[in-house]
Amino acid sequence: MVVEVVMVIHNELMQDFLLNNYSLLTHCFEAMAALTGLFLFNRYKYSTAKYFIYFLVYVIVGDFTNMYTWLVYPDKLLGFLMGTLIEKNYWWSTLFWRIGAIMFFAFYYRKVIKNQSFKKVIKYTSYGFLSFSVGYILLNWKAFFTSYFPIISILGAIIVFLCTVFYFIEILRSDEILTFYKSINFYISFAIFIWWLIITPIVFYDNYTSYEVSVYQRDWDYIKLRRFIYLSANIFMYSTFTFALIWCRPQKK
Repeated sequence: MVVEVVMVIHNELMQDFLLNNYSLLTHCFEAMAALTGLFLFNRYKYSTAKYFIYFLVYVIVGDFTNMYTWLVYPDKLLGFLMGTLIEKNYWWSTLFWRIGAIMFFAFYYRKVIKNQSFKKVIKYTSYGFLSFSVGYILLNWKAFFTSYFPIISILGAIIVFLCTVFYFIEILRSDEILTFYKSINFYISFAIFIWWLIITPIVFYDNYTSYEVSVYQRDWDYIKLRRFIYLSANIFMYSTFTFALIWCRPQKK
C-alpha cells in the first residue's frame, strides 16, 4: 500500500514537472537536434540532408520569435504591442509552422524522391496548398490574428503524409530497402509521419485553449492532456532526428 502511494505521488510530481517545464523541455530537444546537425554539418554538406539541418535551425529561430508574447505586457519591452493585431502569436505560428514547415517538407522530398510522377504530385499539391492558405487567410483576415485555422493544419498534414508515403513506396520498390536503416531520410520520414499522425486530430480543439476563451471556461484537464501529448510527440520527433544525424551517413551518389 505504501509503495503504491509513493508511486502515485512520484507520477504526479513527474507529470507536474513535465507540464510546468513544457516550453523549456521542447526547446531543449529542438536545440539538441539543431546543434547536432550543425556539429556534423561537414558530414552532410554534400547531401540533401544539409537542407534538413537548415530547417532545424529555422525551427529554433521560429520558436524563439514565437516567444515574443512573453514581453507583451505593460511593464515589458513589447508592451506597446498590446491592443494591436499582433499582440498574440497565432499569425506567426500559422506562417512559421503550419505553412512554412509544410512547404519545406514539400521542397525537401522533391529533392529526396527520384520518381518524377511523385515529385510532380508533391509540387502541384504543395503549390495548391500554399495558394489556398494565402486565400483563406485573406478571406479571414481578422481571425488570422486571433485563432488557428484547422483546415490549414489538416491540409498541411495531408501534404506531409503524401510526401512520406511516396518516400516509403519508393524505398520498397528499390534496393534501398536492404539498407533503409542507414538512411537519415528514413528516420526523418518515420518521425514526421508519426508526429503529424498524433498531433493532427488535436488541431480541431486548438481554439478551445485560445486567449479569447475565458480562464474560467477553459477545460484545464484537456489543456494538460494536450500539452502532455505535444511534449511527448516533440521529444520523440527531435530525439529521432538527433539519433539519425549521429547514426546515419550521407548516401553516396
